[in-house]
Amino acid sequence: MPKVAIAIIAALEREVSGLTKNWVRVEREHQGRNFLFLCREEHEREEMIVVCGGIGLEAARRAAEAVIALYRPSLIQSVGFAGALDKSLHVGDVFVPAVVIDARDGSRTQIEGTHNHGALLTFMDIAGVAQKASLAQAYGAQAVDMEASAVAAAARAHGIPFAAIKVISDESNFEMPQTARFIDSQGQFRTASFAFFAALRPWLWPRVAQLASNSRKAANALSQHLQHLQQDLSQESKEATENITAPSVSSSPEITASGSRLGGRE
Repeated sequence: MPKVAIAIIAALEREVSGLTKNWVRVEREHQGRNFLFLCREEHEREEMIVVCGGIGLEAARRAAEAVIALYRPSLIQSVGFAGALDKSLHVGDVFVPAVVIDARDGSRTQIEGTHNHGALLTFMDIAGVAQKASLAQAYGAQAVDMEASAVAAAARAHGIPFAAIKVISDESNFEMPQTARFIDSQGQFRTASFAFFAALRPWLWPRVAQLASNSRKAANALSQHLQHLQQDLSQESKEATENITAPSVSSSPEITASGSRLGGRE
């Protein structure tokens, strides 16, 4: 069975497309569901593998369980877009939290790492401007997403280190269009249905255009961050292989919750 250093769980492929655009697509089944995994090589023995499980807690949980069962990762990361609760965070800012909070019960997952700071709140719905302000006050969090706490819970249940890397795709004062109704039961966004809905409502066009622009900027920033992480892992793996015969050197790359021995990049 394959084993990878880092398993990345994203909601949608477009969030990580800059990293994975030339990667191999592997479809595998787990508990009666098919999952699409992305890896650099067909043999799937890589430093990093990506699964895009869908939007929301349940979709993220299913994807986490699948990647754990099929790839036995040394570290699981929840990666993707987040909304800013803190006014100082802007579109394209990479946010590496020190704690993930589950809004359902207030439970917290602490994450160790040199570059980790602040709190990420996992909420069950897409938050508008008023709700963002309310959540920031209630939880003291700096950003909000819809998946991280479910991935954290799966990692904890299997005794696997967890981390999160998010990029801000909408700022605290940006009112999101009504997109929740276009997320299906599998956590997939029905883009064509939303486009038709927006096309008939000209007053939404400026916000939809801004959302698209924000998403592109956020995806580019996240992909650059992940590419640096992947390069660091490749270098660590190469160094470990070169020194595998040395008694004092481990044959496996040292992985920490922040993403790599180098502590990740921001």
